Amino acid sequence: MNIGQVDALLLAGGQGSRMGGVDKGLQQLGGRPLAAHALERLRRQQGDRLAGCMVNANRNLDRYQALGWPVWPDARPDFPGPLAGFLAGLEQASSPWLLTVPCDSPLFPLDLLERLAQAAEREGADLALALGRDEQGRLRRQPVFCLLRRELADSLRAYLRAGGRKIDDWIQSQHHVAVAFDAPGDDPRAFFNANTLAELHALEIGL
Repeated sequence: MNIGQVDALLLAGGQGSRMGGVDKGLQQLGGRPLAAHALERLRRQQGDRLAGCMVNANRNLDRYQALGWPVWPDARPDFPGPLAGFLAGLEQASSPWLLTVPCDSPLFPLDLLERLAQAAEREGADLALALGRDEQGRLRRQPVFCLLRRELADSLRAYLRAGGRKIDDWIQSQHHVAVAFDAPGDDPRAFFNANTLAELHALEIGL
């Protein structure tokens, strides 16, 4: 299986509840919005698979549009979580595959797309997700760092209509492969995410 071209989706549609309800993607890091850092990281991905980027956001759409990429709100109106962002991206993607990353993890690997794609090709999987270290150094699933077939839109739409919300449950129901990013040279902070203002401050110090 040859994956070919891939569209990328930046997930910035959450409520930011653990950060006091602010729009996380627009919080400043080093003088730039978190979303701008993540989009730059996408543009720097290794290989030539990336066809283009888009943003999933539900607030401040004009400010996200100013970052230079198309912006699409959730396919559902009630903030059902990242799966709604997945579906919005799958419905708008023009490439056969979609890469998703969150707006609050600006250090994700520059070879994220290439390694996920290679694993999906090798295993013949419909979906590949990352395994990365958490703050305690434990290797854990990072399901919002995901590469998935556009054809999974129907399955995801049905899951959401039935009231499903758990990203791990839906992924588990698909033919998927998990890719560990813990090789020598991999940044242990790659999947650190700024869920709170304290974590954002810690990220600022670490830059």
